[in-house]
Amino acid sequence: MDPGGAGVIESYRDFHNHLVPGVDDGSRTVDDAMHSIARMTEAGVGAIITTPHLNASYISSPGYGQLMNFLDGRWRGVRNAARGAFPGLDFRRGFEVRLDTPGPDLSDPRLHLGGTRFVLVECPGFRAPATSPAVLARLAESGHVPVIAHPERYFGIDDELSLVRSWKRAGAYLQGSYGSLVGQYGPRPRTLILRLLRTGLLDYLSSDFHGRPGYTFHLEPGAEELRRLGGEAQLELLGRVNPGRLFDDGPPLEVPPLAEAEAAMHAFRDWPDG
Repeated sequence: MDPGGAGVIESYRDFHNHLVPGVDDGSRTVDDAMHSIARMTEAGVGAIITTPHLNASYISSPGYGQLMNFLDGRWRGVRNAARGAFPGLDFRRGFEVRLDTPGPDLSDPRLHLGGTRFVLVECPGFRAPATSPAVLARLAESGHVPVIAHPERYFGIDDELSLVRSWKRAGAYLQGSYGSLVGQYGPRPRTLILRLLRTGLLDYLSSDFHGRPGYTFHLEPGAEELRRLGGEAQLELLGRVNPGRLFDDGPPLEVPPLAEAEAAMHAFRDWPDG
Protein backbone atom coordinates (compact mmCIF):
# COMPACT_ATOMS: atom_id res chain seq x y z
CA MET A 1 0.00 0.00 0.00
CA ASP A 2 1.30 3.44 -0.94
CA PRO A 3 -1.25 6.15 -0.04
CA GLY A 4 -0.74 9.27 -2.10
CA GLY A 5 2.61 7.99 -3.32
CA ALA A 6 4.09 8.75 0.11
CA GLY A 7 5.48 5.30 0.84
CA VAL A 8 4.51 3.17 3.80
CA ILE A 9 5.90 4.17 7.16
CA GLU A 10 6.31 1.02 9.21
CA SER A 11 5.68 2.44 12.68
CA TYR A 12 3.01 4.66 14.14
CA ARG A 13 3.87 8.20 15.24
CA ASP A 14 2.07 9.59 18.28
CA PHE A 15 2.12 13.33 19.05
CA HIS A 16 -0.60 13.65 21.69
CA ASN A 17 0.01 11.97 25.04
CA HIS A 18 0.83 12.88 28.63
CA LEU A 19 4.10 11.28 29.75
CA VAL A 20 5.98 14.09 31.53
CA PRO A 21 5.64 13.02 35.16
CA GLY A 22 3.94 15.07 37.83
CA VAL A 23 2.81 18.03 35.71
CA ASP A 24 -0.79 17.22 34.74
CA ASP A 25 -3.24 14.30 34.86
CA GLY A 26 -0.86 11.99 32.99
CA SER A 27 2.16 10.06 34.27
CA ARG A 28 2.86 10.62 37.96
CA THR A 29 6.40 9.25 38.04
CA VAL A 30 9.25 8.47 35.66
CA ASP A 31 8.47 4.78 36.21
CA ASP A 32 4.88 5.42 35.05
CA ALA A 33 6.24 7.08 31.93
CA MET A 34 8.72 4.30 31.15
CA HIS A 35 6.01 1.66 31.58
CA SER A 36 3.76 3.67 29.27
CA ILE A 37 6.43 4.15 26.62
CA ALA A 38 7.06 0.40 26.70
CA ARG A 39 3.34 -0.16 26.12
CA MET A 40 3.35 2.26 23.21
CA THR A 41 6.42 0.80 21.52
CA GLU A 42 5.03 -2.72 21.90
CA ALA A 43 1.99 -1.50 19.95
CA GLY A 44 4.20 -0.31 17.11
CA VAL A 45 4.84 3.34 17.99
CA GLY A 46 8.29 4.37 16.79
CA ALA A 47 8.22 8.11 17.52
CA ILE A 48 6.57 10.11 20.31
CA ILE A 49 5.99 13.78 21.04
CA THR A 50 4.68 14.11 24.58
CA THR A 51 2.31 17.00 25.28
CA PRO A 52 1.48 18.11 28.82
CA HIS A 53 -1.44 20.46 29.31
CA LEU A 54 -0.76 24.20 29.36
CA ASN A 55 -3.29 27.02 29.55
CA ALA A 56 -2.51 29.72 27.02
CA SER A 57 -3.28 32.37 29.64
CA TYR A 58 -0.19 31.27 31.59
CA ILE A 59 2.07 32.37 28.74
CA SER A 60 1.50 36.06 29.44
CA SER A 61 1.53 35.70 33.23
CA PRO A 62 4.44 36.90 35.44
CA GLY A 63 5.12 33.33 36.57
CA TYR A 64 5.51 31.86 33.07
CA GLY A 65 9.31 31.69 33.22
CA GLN A 66 9.27 29.92 36.57
CA LEU A 67 6.60 27.49 35.36
CA MET A 68 8.58 26.64 32.23
CA ASN A 69 11.75 26.12 34.26
CA PHE A 70 9.84 23.57 36.35
CA LEU A 71 8.41 21.87 33.26
CA ASP A 72 11.84 21.88 31.56
CA GLY A 73 13.29 20.02 34.53
CA ARG A 74 10.55 17.41 34.49
CA TRP A 75 10.97 17.00 30.73
CA ARG A 76 14.73 16.48 31.00
CA GLY A 77 14.17 13.77 33.62
CA VAL A 78 11.84 11.71 31.46
CA ARG A 79 13.84 12.38 28.27
CA ASN A 80 17.05 11.12 29.88
CA ALA A 81 15.32 8.02 31.22
CA ALA A 82 13.81 7.32 27.79
CA ARG A 83 17.20 7.67 26.12
CA GLY A 84 18.58 4.98 28.39
CA ALA A 85 15.62 2.59 28.23
CA PHE A 86 14.62 3.12 24.57
CA PRO A 87 17.76 4.21 22.70
CA GLY A 88 16.18 3.92 19.24
CA LEU A 89 13.06 5.94 20.09
CA ASP A 90 12.49 9.40 18.59
CA PHE A 91 11.18 11.08 21.76
CA ARG A 92 10.36 14.80 21.73
CA ARG A 93 8.30 17.35 23.59
CA GLY A 94 5.49 19.79 22.89
CA PHE A 95 2.37 20.97 24.72
CA GLU A 96 -1.37 20.67 24.46
CA VAL A 97 -2.21 24.35 24.65
CA ARG A 98 -5.68 25.17 25.93
CA LEU A 99 -6.91 28.31 24.15
CA ASP A 100 -8.41 30.01 27.20
CA THR A 101 -7.34 33.43 25.90
CA PRO A 102 -8.04 34.68 22.36
CA GLY A 103 -4.61 35.86 21.24
CA PRO A 104 -1.83 33.79 22.80
CA ASP A 105 1.81 34.39 21.90
CA LEU A 106 3.05 30.96 20.85
CA SER A 107 6.48 32.08 19.68
CA ASP A 108 8.28 30.09 22.40
CA PRO A 109 9.61 27.10 20.41
CA ARG A 110 9.05 24.82 23.40
CA LEU A 111 5.31 25.20 22.80
CA HIS A 112 5.59 23.67 19.33
CA LEU A 113 5.40 19.98 18.53
CA GLY A 114 8.89 18.51 18.55
CA GLY A 115 10.72 21.48 17.04
CA THR A 116 8.24 21.98 14.18
CA ARG A 117 5.89 24.84 13.26
CA PHE A 118 2.94 22.77 14.45
CA VAL A 119 1.16 23.55 17.75
CA LEU A 120 -1.37 21.23 19.38
CA VAL A 121 -4.33 23.25 20.68
CA GLU A 122 -7.63 22.49 22.35
CA CYS A 123 -10.82 24.41 23.10
CA PRO A 124 -11.50 25.00 26.82
CA GLY A 125 -14.33 23.12 28.48
CA PHE A 126 -14.79 20.80 25.49
CA ARG A 127 -16.84 23.52 23.83
CA ALA A 128 -16.11 24.91 20.38
CA PRO A 129 -16.80 28.66 20.48
CA ALA A 130 -18.03 30.50 17.41
CA THR A 131 -14.98 32.77 17.66
CA SER A 132 -12.52 29.87 17.31
CA PRO A 133 -11.95 30.20 13.53
CA ALA A 134 -10.70 33.77 14.00
CA VAL A 135 -8.37 32.66 16.81
CA LEU A 136 -6.96 29.88 14.64
CA ALA A 137 -6.57 32.21 11.67
CA ARG A 138 -4.50 34.62 13.79
CA LEU A 139 -2.25 31.78 14.87
CA ALA A 140 -1.78 30.69 11.27
CA GLU A 141 -1.05 34.26 10.17
CA SER A 142 1.66 34.39 12.85
CA GLY A 143 3.44 31.43 11.25
CA HIS A 144 2.13 28.67 13.51
CA VAL A 145 0.29 25.60 12.22
CA PRO A 146 -2.54 24.76 14.66
CA VAL A 147 -3.58 21.15 15.13
CA ILE A 148 -6.88 20.83 16.98
CA ALA A 149 -6.86 18.01 19.51
CA HIS A 150 -9.81 15.55 19.60
CA PRO A 151 -12.44 17.70 17.81
CA GLU A 152 -14.90 14.82 18.08
CA ARG A 153 -15.19 15.50 21.83
CA TYR A 154 -16.34 19.12 21.54
CA PHE A 155 -19.86 20.41 21.95
CA GLY A 156 -21.06 23.19 19.64
CA ILE A 157 -20.41 21.32 16.40
CA ASP A 158 -23.47 20.96 14.16
CA ASP A 159 -24.40 18.08 11.88
CA GLU A 160 -23.07 19.93 8.82
CA LEU A 161 -19.69 20.42 10.53
CA SER A 162 -19.77 24.10 9.54
CA LEU A 163 -17.49 25.19 12.37
CA VAL A 164 -15.05 22.36 11.69
CA ARG A 165 -14.87 23.35 8.04
CA SER A 166 -14.18 26.94 9.16
CA TRP A 167 -11.25 25.67 11.24
CA LYS A 168 -9.80 24.00 8.18
CA ARG A 169 -10.24 27.13 6.07
CA ALA A 170 -8.44 29.08 8.81
CA GLY A 171 -5.39 26.87 8.34
CA ALA A 172 -5.88 24.31 11.11
CA TYR A 173 -5.63 20.53 10.97
CA LEU A 174 -7.60 17.96 12.99
CA GLN A 175 -6.31 15.19 15.27
CA GLY A 176 -8.77 12.53 16.35
CA SER A 177 -8.22 9.98 19.13
CA TYR A 178 -8.01 6.22 18.59
CA GLY A 179 -10.10 5.71 21.71
CA SER A 180 -13.03 7.60 20.24
CA LEU A 181 -13.39 4.89 17.59
CA VAL A 182 -14.12 2.28 20.27
CA GLY A 183 -16.30 4.37 22.57
CA GLN A 184 -13.68 5.45 25.13
CA TYR A 185 -15.50 8.79 25.57
CA GLY A 186 -19.04 7.56 24.88
CA PRO A 187 -21.28 7.26 21.83
CA ARG A 188 -21.38 10.92 20.86
CA PRO A 189 -17.62 11.29 20.18
CA ARG A 190 -17.69 7.94 18.41
CA THR A 191 -20.48 9.12 16.11
CA LEU A 192 -18.70 12.42 15.45
CA ILE A 193 -15.31 10.90 14.64
CA LEU A 194 -17.05 8.62 12.15
CA ARG A 195 -18.64 11.67 10.57
CA LEU A 196 -15.22 13.34 10.32
CA LEU A 197 -13.87 10.20 8.67
CA ARG A 198 -16.84 9.99 6.31
CA THR A 199 -16.30 13.57 5.16
CA GLY A 200 -12.52 13.28 4.88
CA LEU A 201 -11.91 16.13 7.34
CA LEU A 202 -9.65 14.28 9.78
CA ASP A 203 -5.87 14.63 9.28
CA TYR A 204 -4.30 12.60 12.10
CA LEU A 205 -4.96 10.00 14.77
CA SER A 206 -3.13 10.03 18.09
CA SER A 207 -3.61 8.33 21.42
CA ASP A 208 -4.09 11.09 24.05
CA PHE A 209 -2.62 8.42 26.32
CA HIS A 210 -2.52 9.51 29.96
CA GLY A 211 0.38 7.23 30.82
CA ARG A 212 -0.30 5.86 34.24
CA PRO A 213 -1.56 2.61 35.78
CA GLY A 214 -5.22 1.96 35.06
CA TYR A 215 -5.26 3.87 31.76
CA THR A 216 -5.79 1.79 28.62
CA PHE A 217 -3.71 2.46 25.53
CA HIS A 218 -6.36 2.51 22.81
CA LEU A 219 -4.24 2.54 19.65
CA GLU A 220 -4.57 -1.16 18.89
CA PRO A 221 -8.34 -1.52 19.39
CA GLY A 222 -8.95 1.81 17.64
CA ALA A 223 -6.83 0.78 14.68
CA GLU A 224 -8.60 -2.56 14.50
CA GLU A 225 -11.99 -0.84 14.50
CA LEU A 226 -10.95 1.43 11.64
CA ARG A 227 -9.77 -1.61 9.69
CA ARG A 228 -13.11 -3.32 10.39
CA LEU A 229 -14.84 -0.33 8.79
CA GLY A 230 -12.73 -0.77 5.67
CA GLY A 231 -10.30 2.01 6.60
CA GLU A 232 -6.90 0.38 6.06
CA ALA A 233 -5.79 3.19 3.72
CA GLN A 234 -7.15 5.85 6.10
CA LEU A 235 -5.32 4.25 9.03
CA GLU A 236 -2.05 4.28 7.11
CA LEU A 237 -2.43 8.00 6.42
CA LEU A 238 -3.88 9.07 9.77
CA GLY A 239 -1.65 7.00 12.04
CA ARG A 240 1.62 6.71 10.15
CA VAL A 241 2.13 8.80 7.02
CA ASN A 242 0.65 12.13 8.13
CA PRO A 243 2.10 12.06 11.67
CA GLY A 244 5.44 11.15 10.09
CA ARG A 245 5.17 14.22 7.88
CA LEU A 246 4.39 16.34 10.97
CA PHE A 247 7.57 15.07 12.66
CA ASP A 248 9.40 16.30 9.54
CA ASP A 249 7.57 19.68 9.71
CA GLY A 250 5.53 18.89 6.60
CA PRO A 251 1.77 19.20 5.96
CA PRO A 252 -0.49 16.16 5.95
CA LEU A 253 -1.69 14.44 2.81
CA GLU A 254 -5.39 14.51 2.05
CA VAL A 255 -7.25 11.57 3.60
CA PRO A 256 -10.02 10.09 1.42
CA PRO A 257 -13.51 9.81 2.93
CA LEU A 258 -14.43 6.58 4.63
CA ALA A 259 -17.60 5.39 2.90
CA GLU A 260 -18.31 2.60 5.39
CA ALA A 261 -18.61 5.08 8.23
CA GLU A 262 -22.04 6.19 6.98
CA ALA A 263 -23.62 2.80 7.66
CA ALA A 264 -21.88 2.53 11.02
CA MET A 265 -23.18 5.95 12.09
CA HIS A 266 -26.79 4.86 11.60
CA ALA A 267 -26.21 1.99 14.01
CA PHE A 268 -25.08 4.42 16.74
CA ARG A 269 -27.69 7.15 16.37
CA ASP A 270 -30.19 5.34 18.59
CA TRP A 271 -27.68 4.86 21.42
CA PRO A 272 -28.29 6.93 24.58
CA ASP A 273 -25.87 9.85 24.80
CA GLY A 274 -23.53 9.26 27.77
